[in-house]
Amino acid sequence: MGAVAATTALTLGVLAAPAFADPADGSHRVLAGVGSDTTQDVVNGLSEVIGSPKTIASYNATGSATIQTRDSGCVIDRPDGSSAGIDALRASLANNDGCLDFARSSRGTADTSTSKLTWIPFAKDAVTIAVRSNSALNNNLDLSTAQLNQVFSCQLTSLNGVTLTPLLPQKNSGTRTFFLDKIGVTEAQVGSCVREMQEHNGVELTGVGDIAPYSVAQYLAQTGGVVTDRHGVTVLGKVNGVAPTAKGALNTAFPYSRDVYNVVPTAKLTDATVAATFVGASSKVCTNSGTIQDYGFGAIANCGDTSLKGER
Repeated sequence: MGAVAATTALTLGVLAAPAFADPADGSHRVLAGVGSDTTQDVVNGLSEVIGSPKTIASYNATGSATIQTRDSGCVIDRPDGSSAGIDALRASLANNDGCLDFARSSRGTADTSTSKLTWIPFAKDAVTIAVRSNSALNNNLDLSTAQLNQVFSCQLTSLNGVTLTPLLPQKNSGTRTFFLDKIGVTEAQVGSCVREMQEHNGVELTGVGDIAPYSVAQYLAQTGGVVTDRHGVTVLGKVNGVAPTAKGALNTAFPYSRDVYNVVPTAKLTDATVAATFVGASSKVCTNSGTIQDYGFGAIANCGDTSLKGER
């Protein structure tokens, strides 16, 4: 798997655009969005190539405690994760304050009781497991869904002679929600041995028994020099016998693959700027497929689809 990282760096480093963080202080744009750590970098990249003047202001999941999304007012706590971003968007709608226009999400709907929000897919990602390269766990690491269920419910406590320390992203993380669903573990079943970490931050895997879910797209972008490299010495493992990458790119046939989304108020789908930016295969997001793939994500046939709706 170390060879995968090296190949990835060679493949992506040549093609990739630079990474961007929050818009500069005082630089407020038409569409303000918050949420997912997984997609913050690719949406930041898109924000630099869409519109003249630039249309999208995408605020990272971590950083300062608060952000300001408009020229006056609109100082809000920084949402960390998909669910936090979606909830911030819902609060903005409820307050009718115009502070937020979209949320980044690496999960689908969690509540379909209303059609208030629309999840618009724009790329493919996958989630696999990561361990330290200097750990005995990194010995052709290949775990089944059943084994992962046992690891994160703390029933399987050692592998290859190593005591396991499972880690999960924070509870507002879309990756956490997605991964637990895939391995068949509810929040109530998460074991007491599991610790929390900031998602896709391999530097937080400090012990030889640490094992955590990791976005494949984020790993590719980090090891390829496209974004801030947070992978540390982590390497990716297989799940159910399938490798997460193929020829230095995301393996879209990986069993834990997922669409990622920009979530917008359903009532704003007909807004000219929202529609031009996010809606349909000819939208500005979808037609910038090169930028999306530079950040490690895969292309999808349903980019810009507006059929998935829900409350949160």
